[in-house]
Amino acid sequence: MASSSAAVQAEAFPDGTKDYVPLRKRNYDIKKPHITDQPITLKNWYQHVNWLNTFFIIGIPLCGLVSTYWVRLRWETGVFAVAYYFFAGLGITAGYHRLWAHTSYKATLPLRIFLAAGGSAAVEGSARWWSSGHRAHHRYTDTEKDPYSVRKGLLYSHIGWMVMKQNPRKIGRTDITDLNEDPVVVWQHKNYLKSVVTMALVVPTVVCGYLWGDYIGGFVYAGILRIFFIQQATFCVNSLAHWLGDQPFDDRNSPRDHVITAFVTLGEGYHNFHHEFPSDFRNAIEWWQYDPTKWFIWVNKQLGLAYNLKTFPQNEIEKGRLQQIQKKLDQKRSTLDWGTPLENLPVIGWDDFVAESKDGKAWIAVAGVIHDVGKFIADHPGGKALINSAIGKDATAIFNGGVYNHSNAAHNLLSTMRVGVLRGGCEVEIWKRAQSENKDVATIVDSSGHRIVRAGTQATRVSQPLASADAA
Repeated sequence: MASSSAAVQAEAFPDGTKDYVPLRKRNYDIKKPHITDQPITLKNWYQHVNWLNTFFIIGIPLCGLVSTYWVRLRWETGVFAVAYYFFAGLGITAGYHRLWAHTSYKATLPLRIFLAAGGSAAVEGSARWWSSGHRAHHRYTDTEKDPYSVRKGLLYSHIGWMVMKQNPRKIGRTDITDLNEDPVVVWQHKNYLKSVVTMALVVPTVVCGYLWGDYIGGFVYAGILRIFFIQQATFCVNSLAHWLGDQPFDDRNSPRDHVITAFVTLGEGYHNFHHEFPSDFRNAIEWWQYDPTKWFIWVNKQLGLAYNLKTFPQNEIEKGRLQQIQKKLDQKRSTLDWGTPLENLPVIGWDDFVAESKDGKAWIAVAGVIHDVGKFIADHPGGKALINSAIGKDATAIFNGGVYNHSNAAHNLLSTMRVGVLRGGCEVEIWKRAQSENKDVATIVDSSGHRIVRAGTQATRVSQPLASADAA
């Protein structure tokens, strides 16, 4: 996991972005196929494994776990290991992630040094290397250029991308110019191995040994095993946060929100929000959601160590939430029968409508739309006589309050009985336009028996007189 301290050189790409990669990685023979281009077989499987990362991520923790059989855990060491876990965790979440990868706030030199030290204690690569990969993850989420795409499998996104070799040519390019201008990031990158050994192993060993005489316990529990747990927690952001939970802001990509992931990752579990609004220094926007990283940054602002905390406008956040709700409603709506769309119905003249009704069809007209109520006559709650009396007539007034102001359910049921549109039924267009503009629509009858469709403040008189409710 250690990052190289070799010299770096800028490389410009056609799209205007830049990437800074170790020179030794740029000197590969472009004609030689990468091992990842070959299928894994019994003969070459070991060539696909990144043995250095495997040793650091799996081998050493296993040794630490086995050693616990002989090394007793003292409560003082246990408490310190938990505290040091949070220190290293904040180095990743508040430092590597929100400060350097997303520049969601600015930090003074003392805070940047503190966060770089915590990140070193987590043993997850330098801030420069980590942030570059994470920017690629956001820019190319769920694609082949995503370095830890969950589309390649949950296990791959969690740990497989670290223990198996990746083709550097296929990882998305990102601009890390700003990181190369930060002296703390540059120093840590050049001295990464020294930083890791000191912060991840030496410090916890010395603290536990000097304060309560538990050198071995400090090395095993506050050092090796703590590193393992903080690494697995961070990996959950790449895997669990793209697999478990809801998508309240956007469901086109895999990121999800879930409280369990938030607890595991010091607040990084509200990942759907984060991918929608990555420049926001918060992951959790509700007061009751678990996000200690957010509060850590806020406290440092009060202390004058952090500033320019970025938040996305609440109006835009709510728009995103509402759009996703609307999308889900539209998806649900599409599974229901709302009747034949008006634009797909045939246009029928009034005389033809009356003639067809006299010829045995149970047609009624409501708001300019003809409905066949034949199969519903026997089930009509108002009785057969009333609905039969409206056949062959314009029943708009009857349906909308002349006899009974029908319920929303009745309107929905009636829409499934559409068979045509009356020629000259201009109230249909008024109705449709009013619905799209969220206006109240009402149909009334004037003293001469003409129907008037009112949409908001607009009223239109229709020439075809209605049969009155009494006559019906």
